[in-house]
Amino acid sequence: MRRVPGVAAVLGLLLGVAACSDEPGAAGPAAATASSASPSPTTPSLPPPPADGDLPRGGRAIFPKYQLVAYVGMPGSPALGPLDKDLATKAARLEKLSRAYAAGRTPLPVMELITVVAKAGPGKDRMYRGRLPDAKIQEYLTVARKHRMLLLLDIQPGRAKILPEVKRLERWLKEPDVGLAFDPEWAVGPNQVPGRVFGRTSGAELDSIASYLSGLVQAHDLPEKVFVFHQLSTRIVTGQQALKKHPGVVTIKSVDGIGAREDKLETWGKLTANLPAGVHTGFKLFYTEDARHGPLMTPAQVLALRPRPELVVYE
Repeated sequence: MRRVPGVAAVLGLLLGVAACSDEPGAAGPAAATASSASPSPTTPSLPPPPADGDLPRGGRAIFPKYQLVAYVGMPGSPALGPLDKDLATKAARLEKLSRAYAAGRTPLPVMELITVVAKAGPGKDRMYRGRLPDAKIQEYLTVARKHRMLLLLDIQPGRAKILPEVKRLERWLKEPDVGLAFDPEWAVGPNQVPGRVFGRTSGAELDSIASYLSGLVQAHDLPEKVFVFHQLSTRIVTGQQALKKHPGVVTIKSVDGIGAREDKLETWGKLTANLPAGVHTGFKLFYTEDARHGPLMTPAQVLALRPRPELVVYE
């Protein structure tokens, strides 16, 4: 089983994402500072972060207390996941869904916002990616805080280097309830085009991201920060044993296999074998793609996987 990245529907989405800008300086640190200092009339101020610098539902450690359940998406793109619009309604649905995964833990819903999206066209800086404006990130964080949820900022970097894209979001990553997700399927080389080839990363590159996040946690006295990397086949990540544990960072490999249940289980077995020490596991379900091959797996079926998926993502 394999996910085919070059299908017309995906490429059409990448070309047509209107919410993102491909300007090199768009939504950068200067823009973030300006927007936080002088909010526009259409951009509400952020509600305060969780009390005492804790996680949204208390404490400073993610596991083993919490079970994470996520919706993924970006504004105006329903094919990329449920978080395209009607955020209050989607938050209520996510809250209900997360309870089905409790199984002895406290549910902690997660909104995974695609903040940097790979594109089939080069853009002005020829990086084949678009960036979500700060105002949109603020909108999603406002909803997440209202409903006491985590926000993950997802990056599909295209030809751009991943660590600079992560650091560009530092203003948000210094918040106690904001984590990071990286989708290396869409991290391509300097002469490659997203959607035509599979991107990839390495354990060393993932380790550099985790190290950077750990520095933020320690410098700003933050609770544990979630770092998710998505993987759909063995070739997406090479040398994964170079990924080490870092203080204050909870690293999760999300297994993103698409298809019939038996195919997803086969992918799960391959990608959870020989995990680096300290890496937790996540599992993704696709409302459209998986349903073409039979009923969507139930919470009970997902929780029966071993190791237990401590993050479940719905796209």
